[in-house]
Formats: sequence, C-alpha cells, structure tokens
Amino acid sequence: MNRHRTGLLLTLFIILAALTTGIPATAASSSTTVVESLDRAAHPLRTVEPGGDTGDLRPLDRMIGQARVVGLGEATHGSHDFFALKDRVFRHLVEEKGFRTFALEAPWSTGARLNDYVVHGKGDPRRVMREEFQRDYLWWNNTDYLRLVEWMRAYNVRHPDDPVRFMADDIAWTGPELYDAVEAYAAGARPELSARLAELYRGLRPTVQTGAYIEQYLRLPYAEREERAERTGEALRLLAGRAPGSDRRQAYDLALQQARVIDQTARQYAFDFEDPAQIAAAMRYRDGAMAANVVWWQRHTGTKVLLSAHNNHVGYVPEEPAANPKVQGAFLRESLGAGYVSVGLTFDRGSFNATGPDDELIRRWTLGPADPAGNERTLDRVRYRDHLLDLRSVGAPADGWLRRARPTRSIGTAYPDGPHDIALARNYDVLIHLHRVEASTLRDR
Repeated sequence: MNRHRTGLLLTLFIILAALTTGIPATAASSSTTVVESLDRAAHPLRTVEPGGDTGDLRPLDRMIGQARVVGLGEATHGSHDFFALKDRVFRHLVEEKGFRTFALEAPWSTGARLNDYVVHGKGDPRRVMREEFQRDYLWWNNTDYLRLVEWMRAYNVRHPDDPVRFMADDIAWTGPELYDAVEAYAAGARPELSARLAELYRGLRPTVQTGAYIEQYLRLPYAEREERAERTGEALRLLAGRAPGSDRRQAYDLALQQARVIDQTARQYAFDFEDPAQIAAAMRYRDGAMAANVVWWQRHTGTKVLLSAHNNHVGYVPEEPAANPKVQGAFLRESLGAGYVSVGLTFDRGSFNATGPDDELIRRWTLGPADPAGNERTLDRVRYRDHLLDLRSVGAPADGWLRRARPTRSIGTAYPDGPHDIALARNYDVLIHLHRVEASTLRDR
C-alpha cells in the first residue's frame, strides 16, 4: 500500500471517528495525541477503599514531596468514592509520610469536639456528627467519615505518644465551648478582662444547635450583625493586648486563636448580603480565614496536614471569580509556597447527594458520561480506569491541553451546578480521576 493511500485511509478514519463521537475531525486527531501523552504520565489507582496494600499510592508520595499541607478536593459534596479515597489517602500518608492531622471544611469548634474523641476518647462521634454536621455541613455526617474518625481513634490507642489529630477550618458556626474556653483563660491569666469579655460576648454564645444558629444569624438585621462583629473584634484586641511569658505562651496562643475564630464567625456575617459585591467579599473573607486557620494549626502543632475540601477551595483559581474572587488554595500557596500541594478530583459518571435548585429536599442525582467537550471525557480515555497525574510534569502535547480551560464538573450542595470552565494544570498540582462514583450514605436521615 503506497504512502498516499495510507494517509488517505487515516484521514477517512479520523473523519469517521469524529462523526460517531460528535468531535470535530481536527479535535479527534489532536485528542488522540493528548490521550497518548496522558497515558505516559498516568499512574493507576487500584481502589478508593481504605485498607490493604497501598503500593499504588507511592507515586502520590513523590508528587507530594515535602509539602506540609496537602489539599485533597472533591468534585461533589455527596459521593462515597471521594470520601473513601480521602480516608485511604490519609491512612497511607500517616503510615508512609508522617502526616498527623486530618483537616475538614467544617467549623473550628466542630473539629475541636471530634479531636477530643480522636485524641482522648471523649464523647461519642456519632452524637457529635449528628449535632454538628447540620445545614451547610450535613454532607459530612456520612458513614465514610465516621469510619475515618473511628480509625483515627483506634490508631491513637495504639500510638498514644504520637497521635493523629482532627481539625476543622471553617467559620459559619462557633460552638459555646470556644466562648467558655476564652473566658476561662482570661479568668486565670487576665482576670481584669473577665467582666469586659463577658459583656462583649453577651448574647453571642449559641444556645441552639448548628443549623438553627446559622438560620437565626442570617435573619438578623445587617446593623445588628455589624455590631456583633465590632464586639468580637474588641474582645480579640483585648486578649491580644499583652502576651505572657514563654512559660504560658502555648495557652495564650490557643486562647487567642479561639477568640480569633469567634471573631471570624461574626465577621463572616457582617457583610451586606443584599449587595453582590459584598457577597463576593464575604466569600473571599471565608476562604482567607479557612486558610489562616490551617496555617495556624500547622505551625502550632508542627504536624503535616491533609486538608479535605471541595475542589474549588483546594485549587488556585476560582470557578466563578466574580462570585468568589480568591480561594483557599491561593491563600495557602501565598503562605506556604511549595509547602502546599493541591490535589483535584474528577469523575466521568456516577451519582451524588445534593438538594434541588429550589428546595431543601436531598436527592440522589445520577449523571452519565461527561460532555465530549469537557475535561473528564478525555481523562476517561486514559488506559487506566482510575488514575493519578502529576500535572506539573505531563509532557507535550497534553501539557498545553491541561492549561486550557474547558467545561468541568464541580458540584456543590445543590444541583444543577456547573459545569465550570477550569484549566486543570493552572488549578491543581496533582489530579486524581475516577471513572465512576456512587452517592455517599448519609447518617441520621
């Protein structure tokens, strides 16, 4: 067969492939090359389920390097496979890379309650999760995170001198325990502040559970929300006014952080939610506060942290810059430099839990294969069903493909949501792609 005839047949094959897949002929030719390039860079992922051999995660160890904080994302807030994978990755990093903290996109005081169980065996994690994971956080009250928390406690029983820890970085709620802790510290170390702190915190300490508290706070008049933030800010400044000697520095640092978190919650609500620009400023504030809390924890505990959050919070580029101008991953990169590594997650098809667009009813949504024009369709053509990619070292031509924005599934607490135009290599350092995901099992529903 002569060269001209071979070239003609190849061209006809590409056109035929384009007609049957709905992809333009030029894109089909280019996509094949991109897939081959991704094939060379991909590492297979054996399973998302914790337990058993973790040799398939060793490439991830190299990708993480010496990072002190690793952000591990999720493309939905309601898929078992993302939560199970985080459990598996954390266990592996504890054993192989010396990680000792699991951080969750949940309120700081919630993390403190779960940490009391993980480290000291105090309380019942089922009750804590039921009471704390409400409204915006109900997605975390699932069987996968309960299994992770129970594994962490079991690990600490075996390793009491080198414990793993649980922390949370979010700010929509601060439980009464933190108010009690700040006032108890002041009573012992700065008694002259006690009366003023009690006055400033008057009426702020929650008397209802998480979901009801958030609802009540959102209904307060804007002026009242501003006034509350003024009071928490003054309390923080009073406590920060005089640092003690080194012998009491650790207790002071913790009390100051607890007062800071109380202030973060009040300031999160001290924006005018009728003004789109103010809403965007509130979103930026939240991501900045979450990042600051993670950095504080990492520096004061000295532990390596696996941070669990949505893709849009672990990455570097916001999905919707007008609505959320700067995300947690960008703040963490500013603070930690190469000490922070971002790992995004994608999926081609499957199910997840989310509310509908106009109601509070939680539904199980199921999606078929991703859009041919989206990132996931090409990722799903890689030779491994599930795989890992170091986006910083992928060769040509996939390196250029990864830096161009195209539709990508990124679903929050309600659906429909997205897809959003995302350039994978500009947003994450590492990517884990799953062929199929299944909805998580929510507890207490």
